[in-house]
Amino acid sequence: MAPSIPRTRAAAALRMKQIALDNQSHMIRRLREKLATERRGSAAIKKEHGTNQVALEASHRTIARLTAIGLSMSKKIERMKAKKQQARESNMECHYKWQARIQATEDTIQEQHLIIEALVEEKASLLQTIQGLQEDKGAPPPFDDEWEEEPKEDPEEEELEEIPIGEGDC
Repeated sequence: MAPSIPRTRAAAALRMKQIALDNQSHMIRRLREKLATERRGSAAIKKEHGTNQVALEASHRTIARLTAIGLSMSKKIERMKAKKQQARESNMECHYKWQARIQATEDTIQEQHLIIEALVEEKASLLQTIQGLQEDKGAPPPFDDEWEEEPKEDPEEEELEEIPIGEGDC
């Protein structure tokens, strides 16, 4: 039996090495399959990353355009606010000028009323003086405060005196 034991041991060792090699081959095959799966997954992720990158760049361009539009609109709004303020100030200035003109006109009218009142009083005083002088001379009063109406002229005479429009100088 002695000769068969080493053979058996050698065969068993060889068989163990064969099993180890088979296990390694099996493991290598599984690792290669896993690597291929990982490569396919990585390729899909790279493709998705590329798509996301394109979308992100498009998004950045859109954001940049919208930001530019927003800045432009802000500038326009600021200009419109400035114009509105300027118009408001101009309107206030015109309002104050008109108020000053109205006040000046009212003052002028008030002064004219005072002058008219003074003239009316002076006229009344002069009329009394004239009447007093005429009474001293014995003459009839020159006029009283009632006006006489002039008699109306004949309507036919008025028609003859009228000058047709368009034939005169002016």
